Amino acid sequence: MNDPTAADPSVIACPHCHKKNRTAGGDPAQAHCGSCGKPLFDGHPVALTAETIDRHLANAGIPLVVDFWAPWCGPCRTMAPVYERVAKELEPRWRFAKVNTDEEPDLARRHGIRGIPTIAIFKQGVEVARTSGAMDAARFAAWVRAHS
Repeated sequence: MNDPTAADPSVIACPHCHKKNRTAGGDPAQAHCGSCGKPLFDGHPVALTAETIDRHLANAGIPLVVDFWAPWCGPCRTMAPVYERVAKELEPRWRFAKVNTDEEPDLARRHGIRGIPTIAIFKQGVEVARTSGAMDAARFAAWVRAHS
């Protein structure tokens, strides 16, 4: 029996215009936004703000992995290429996003971010896992997969 409250994996928020899209049928990696026409997955993390994060949390038919970071943070700069590489590898089964805590301090407070980099995984809008600190690509990808 289908759970009507379960997230629909075919519903994705566009990383460009943040509108809700349905990707049923076909390869989601090849899907384009019905509003702006841009790819729904391009192998790069989505920059989220206080204005856009809720659209991605509410329209997350797949897990949303969010990196809370800041440009001055050494471990954040170390983690950035790792995060990008794993996003390329694991999309479209996961959506990867980044929140600059310097530009979005209220959003960082709302999610209880006390140190950076902090990476959180959300499913159906609810945080299910969190880790802090930089890690290598293999360890990071394994951590993400463990929370699918």
